Amino acid sequence: QVQLVESGGGLVQAGGSLILSCAASASIFSRNSMAWYRQAPGKQREFVAGISSGGNTAYAESVKGRFTISRDNAKNMVILQMNSLKPEDTAVYYCNRKRDGSYSPYYDYWGQGTQVTVSS
Repeated sequence: QVQLVESGGGLVQAGGSLILSCAASASIFSRNSMAWYRQAPGKQREFVAGISSGGNTAYAESVKGRFTISRDNAKNMVILQMNSLKPEDTAVYYCNRKRDGSYSPYYDYWGQGTQVTVSS
């Protein structure tokens, strides 16, 4: 069963922080790379950050140094710590399994996402 539930979004001022969480079903999470993606109004969904089953991480240039991705293997959860937020970070954030060797999502299925709005 494919289950992805994102939470933690909200409204924050520029320079602020948020922590996003993604609860995934074990069949998705276990031994797989996971990633966060985001979609701003009128734009395509884009890769934000990824983490392998072993903890190796990758980030989009636009968030490098500000966002940190981590995973809790015991809880099948992926966390995105977002600091120094900018108005251009405003988007709906989603998590998904990440294809190995690629930044692309593995599943066409998406959860409901969590809205992040950064005011200037």
